Amino acid sequence: MSEINVSAEDGYEPGLYEIRLKGHLDTRWADQFEGMSFTHESDGTTLLSGLVADQAALHGMLRKVRDLVLPLVSVIQVDRKQVED
Repeated sequence: MSEINVSAEDGYEPGLYEIRLKGHLDTRWADQFEGMSFTHESDGTTLLSGLVADQAALHGMLRKVRDLVLPLVSVIQVDRKQVED
């Protein structure tokens, strides 16, 4: 089995994330995903994007997606260096 190396700092710093959901999520749910921007894509998905405080906050957000029975398409951590360029 391969070994996974994780430093003590991993998961405790803010990160930019894109969370894609199937369907167009109504903006009335914005309070559930505080700080995230909503984009309704032409492919019928909703893109939530923004800064997430840490891994615990990300898992909390994904629990909300689960609890609302929203079909999750993808979760991507965006490289902050690419955004700044």
